[in-house]
Amino acid sequence: MEGLWSVFGEYELASYGLSRKQMIESLYYGYTTALFAAPFLGVLSDLIGHKKVSLIFCILHLFAGIWKRFSEQPSIFMTSIYLSLASTIFLFSFETWMVTQHEKQGHRQDSLNDTFWLMTFFESAWLIASQMFANWLIGNSTDKNIAPSSTIIILATICFTFVTRGWTETPGAGTFKEYSRSFYAYIFGDKRIWLLTWAQMCLHFSIGIFWILWAPTVVADGREVQLGLIYPSFLASRMIGSTIFPCLTSGPSSLRTEDCLVYAYVVLALLLSFVAYDYQEIGFLMTLFSMFHACVGFILPSLARLRTMYVPNELRGGMMGLSIAPANAAILLSVVQGGYYRNVGNSALMAFGVLGLLLAAVCMHALKQLGKQPYHNWHKQ
Repeated sequence: MEGLWSVFGEYELASYGLSRKQMIESLYYGYTTALFAAPFLGVLSDLIGHKKVSLIFCILHLFAGIWKRFSEQPSIFMTSIYLSLASTIFLFSFETWMVTQHEKQGHRQDSLNDTFWLMTFFESAWLIASQMFANWLIGNSTDKNIAPSSTIIILATICFTFVTRGWTETPGAGTFKEYSRSFYAYIFGDKRIWLLTWAQMCLHFSIGIFWILWAPTVVADGREVQLGLIYPSFLASRMIGSTIFPCLTSGPSSLRTEDCLVYAYVVLALLLSFVAYDYQEIGFLMTLFSMFHACVGFILPSLARLRTMYVPNELRGGMMGLSIAPANAAILLSVVQGGYYRNVGNSALMAFGVLGLLLAAVCMHALKQLGKQPYHNWHKQ
């Protein structure tokens, strides 16, 4: 459900006759909503339970899907808010819910690391499948103004609700007062978590800038390409990158996760710097973008593993929401200056992404120097 808007969002907006300015406004609404909602939703997820917040994710998508399906001219403002809130929940709630259930059911800790890369792998695989299904719906629909993702979203929401109805969950965060005291002590008071938070924020910012600019970069100078075929290749590259994670971080010759992330962030920065420096030929550009996503596929489960090492599960959602908010603020500023006022060019925005990735590499190096000390159970403090 989550990735369909990134594939068909502009297509749907264009089918309603919206202008470029109105599309940019939809980004304003979305990132502004995410900026203020991310910390609140992260804390809410820890307090009331991740299953309930995940169901809110589905309900938001359901409302947006029904709105687009049955409205001749859906409101950009409301649609952007619904989808932005859902995207924010998606970034932390499902992962935290999975980790909580993993420990509750008594599975081994090393199997959790395998689950992280499998989540990244199958997320990309299912997005490719849903895109193919949506393309089939478009090709076989007599109504060319139909929102292609709406049918999938409505069906998926019903299926998700049915599958999870028997799952029980007991929120472990206690009262808000206890949560606030523990959050201040373990999140704000731990330099290691600050470094991990900044690394996550820089990655989120760079990926956001990439997804805004990759299509304009590809079609620069009037080049004609099939964007619908390029997008699945990015996802396939991310799948390949996720399979590298268990090879480097497990087994007798495994490397420390922080070391791997330092190199991965530097490689990401180098790949993006080539694009920021100058527009490349389409073949070379696609190679850079595919390698970029392969590195992202490796970094996502690596960061999830570090969160498990350093962040108590009861505070995981709040910590991840905290890392998303500054990134959304930076992306919003970039959209305003680059998209609306056009004071900043696309290359300069990508250069900011490069600087963010280099800063993330520095954070990972500093995290390694501080060393790992297992966190304690905050309920016993």
